[in-house]
Formats: sequence, structure tokens, C-alpha cells
Amino acid sequence: MSGKYHRVGEGGAVKASNDKRFTVPLYTLSEASRFLAVPASTLGTWAKGYVRRPSGRQEVHGDAIVTSLEAERGWPTIPFGGLAEAMVLAAFRRSGVSLQHIRRAVNVLEREIGVAHALASSRLYVDGAVILFDYADREGDEELAGLTQVVSRQRVFAPVVRDYLERIEYRDDPWAVRVASPATRRPVVVVDPSFAFGQPLFRHGMAPVESVESRIRAGESLDEVAADFGVPVDDVAEYLRVPLPAAA
Repeated sequence: MSGKYHRVGEGGAVKASNDKRFTVPLYTLSEASRFLAVPASTLGTWAKGYVRRPSGRQEVHGDAIVTSLEAERGWPTIPFGGLAEAMVLAAFRRSGVSLQHIRRAVNVLEREIGVAHALASSRLYVDGAVILFDYADREGDEELAGLTQVVSRQRVFAPVVRDYLERIEYRDDPWAVRVASPATRRPVVVVDPSFAFGQPLFRHGMAPVESVESRIRAGESLDEVAADFGVPVDDVAEYLRVPLPAAA
């Protein structure tokens, strides 16, 4: 497995970080897809880019906009930092912004915030709404304008984006340290690279999701399994109801 990874920012320059959150692959596309409630094919486009060959026209290329690492098929390819970036992109898509405009937003944020991995940066939460609001207003970009709004004279993210960002924890750190899955109404499942190798855990009880699910699949009752792991039964039930993301 190679340590090389893809991250394309302003001008196509590859950006790198020595932080393990961006250099250690933890999730397959399928695993990250379920956690984020995003189709795996969509996440693959964000992480790997794409090449389209329309009949009779030139090839169309799209660069990667989520940090991913090279790996053999079926092996983890998305690091924790890439998952946090994809969380923000999922919020932007939920707001109705096209991938073309999202790419523009990413370039603007990377340039204005001035750090690598701007989508996973705490500065996105603090300064991102103002940056995108000013850019959309200046360029007349109505799609990107939908990501923000003015409340009490303050430029803030639109509710759907804010809801996603509030599930990302930063603490006293330049980048995200914990992310709660947006797949459920309440934040019941989290990932944190400092616990259980970054695998999904129930927020209350910190039990591995995989362990809980495997026992229920084996025929044990939901109430019994939840009690054994110290996880609220409502949290287990809510996450088990999450459907796998449909194809894009």
C-alpha cells in the first residue's frame, strides 16, 4: 500500500500533511459511504476524480476533492481527514449545489483560509460562511449563495450545512478530531482516530458498531445486545434503520 495520496487544490498543486489523520487509510469507500449516507460511486468521484468521454467530444476531467490514498481494491483508502472533508461536501450537496460549483467553493476556501485540507479545518466553521458569502456575492454565483444566509447581520451557513458542521468536533486543534454520522436524525455514531483505530462507535457507550451489529445479525435480541454493550437501545435501533446509500 502506497503512502502517496491525492489532494488537489488551487492550481492543481498536490497538498500534503504529516498528520496521521491524512496519511493513514482507515475506511473503504463502502464503509465511508454508509457512515456519510452518500452513494459509494459519488464518494469515489470525490476521492478519485473522474474522466468522462462524451461521444464526439473531448474528454472531461475532474480532479479529486477529498483526500484519499492509493490502495489495492477492497482495502481502506479514505483517511479520517478525508472522511471529515467528505462530510462537508455532503452538506454542500444536500444544499443543492452542483459538483462543479462545489469544486469552485473548495478552491476559494483553500485559497482564502490559507491552509491545506480547508474542508477539515476548524477555520471553515469560523470563517467559511463569510468567505463563501462574499465570493458568491462578488461573482453573482447563486448556487454558492445558497450555502449561506444573513442572520442578525451575521453571515452564517445555511441550516442544512450548519447541521452537518455541528457534527464535526475540532477542540484545540487545526483539524477535525471527531465526526458524528449524518445518517441518523440524532448523532448516535461517531468516528475518532484516537479510539478503536477510527472505526465507527456508538457515541454513548463507545461500543464498536460492527460488534453490536454482528451479534444482532446472529439472532440475539436488540435489547440484550444494547444492554451488554451499555448502548441506549434507541441509538442502536435508529442506526440499524439506516438504509444503505442508493447508487448515484
